[in-house]
This record gives sequence, C-alpha cells and structure tokens, in this order.
Amino acid sequence: MPASFQDVPITKVSDYWNARPCNIRHSSQPVGTREYFDEVEARKYLVEPHIPGFAEFERWKGRKVLEIGCGIGTDTINFARCGAEVTAVDLTEKSLEVARQRAGVFGVEEHVRFVRANAERLTEAVPVEAYDLVYSFGVIHHTPHPERVLEEIRRYVTPQSTVKIMVYNLWSWKVLWILFVYGKGRFWRLNRLVAEYSEAESGCPVTYCYSRASGRRLLEDHGFRVTGVTVDHIFPYSIPEYVQYQYKKVWYFRWMPRPLFRALERALGWHLCLTAKPK
Repeated sequence: MPASFQDVPITKVSDYWNARPCNIRHSSQPVGTREYFDEVEARKYLVEPHIPGFAEFERWKGRKVLEIGCGIGTDTINFARCGAEVTAVDLTEKSLEVARQRAGVFGVEEHVRFVRANAERLTEAVPVEAYDLVYSFGVIHHTPHPERVLEEIRRYVTPQSTVKIMVYNLWSWKVLWILFVYGKGRFWRLNRLVAEYSEAESGCPVTYCYSRASGRRLLEDHGFRVTGVTVDHIFPYSIPEYVQYQYKKVWYFRWMPRPLFRALERALGWHLCLTAKPK
C-alpha cells in the first residue's frame, strides 16, 4: 500500500465523511422520512444490485452481525429486518444520526446497537464478543491503516464466523477512467488521483485500491483464509442526469448488450468483494 496515506489523521477522514455521508443525497425526499429511506434503498440497489447477493441478508436471521462502517444504515436495517442482531459502527456522528432515524422508521431499534468508533481502535468502543458475520462494504480502504482494522476484527470472530469485505479494485474501469479523464494519463500520480476522485464529493483524504491478489493478501496476512473473490460494479450512468434522479446511460454503455456489460463488470468492476474465514 502507498505510504502517502499512512500519515493522514483520522480526524481528516471523519471530517470529510461527516460533511457528506455516503448516499445522503440518494433521495430528494425530506431526510428521515420513510419516503426518503425507501428511495435511498431503491436507488442504492438499482445502481449496485450485487450488494444483496454479497451480504446475503436473509442468511443471518437469528445471528449476530458486526457491521464496520454502517453509513446511513441501508444495509444495516436490511440485516435487522431479516432477523439479525446487529452492532453497527461508524466513524461519523452524522451518519449514525440518520441510521438511527432509519432504524426507528422501520421499527428495528431493539435489534440494532449503534456505536461511534474508529475501526482501527474498535475494541475501545465495542465490547469483545463473537459474531457470526463481520461485514464491511466500501469502508476499510478509506482509513489510513486498513491492516489495523483487520487486526481488530480478529478479536470478534471464531472459526465458525464469516467475514465479508468490499474494497476498491485497482484494475478497474473506474481507475482507468480517473487516470485518463482527470489525470491525463499521469500514472505516477495515480494513488492521489484515485483518492481525489473516488467518491461523489471530490477530495477524499484516503482511498486505497487493491488488485485481486493484493486484496487476498491483505486478509491472509492478518489471520484470514479467503474463500471467495468476486469483482463487480461499473457505474454506467451520465452524471448530470443521475444527480437529477434520471437514469440515462452514457452512449457507449447504452448500446452495449447486457451480457457484454456484465462480463465487463466481472472483469473490471470497481468493487472487489472478499469473503473469508478465520484461519
């Protein structure tokens, strides 16, 4: 991993995500209403339809789930609605505020414990106990020391536990797009370019990317045995229309046959989805 992110203070990461939680603008309805949460969920899973299959929400009924980086709680509440007992952790209070509202709207407050915590120091905030699933989707690549998060996760699993983590894929359409559109081919600046343009709001202070091999190695070097690796998700929509809640694909995706587009996603998708068991 590039050393340039190691010295980024965690407060800078917190400030960035607190200013605009992920998916906070996925609906034009008033934040906190049922209509808002329904629209956020519909939009999220329309654009990222692979998430429910990766999370396997129904599989965890009656079991304990630790979610690291819950954001505004879309996946969190789906785990809870399917019958899981969830501990949901996030670094920012704004995300947790909205996630708590969502739990209330859907009547699952008794099944979700929300905790504000730095995942690199998780044991300082979350009592150590065994979980059936530790789930983190698109989070640990935004912390200065992802390896510390994995060391913390080890404290919450048994040999029967499952770990599911999504990190960004280095060899992806998105990285190529950033390199040539924003970087003008300046590959020597790739690490900083990806961080700058990886999210909807530019200027993310930390964004690591991993190849299939380095993503696997990240987990295996910290006590996990990887049992599944998949790549998925290319964003096909035109940004100007998308922010107006219109779903118009860019021309080269509009005319691409669906099977070809899915093959491209599986080869060059932005999301590297890793499933693992403790060694």
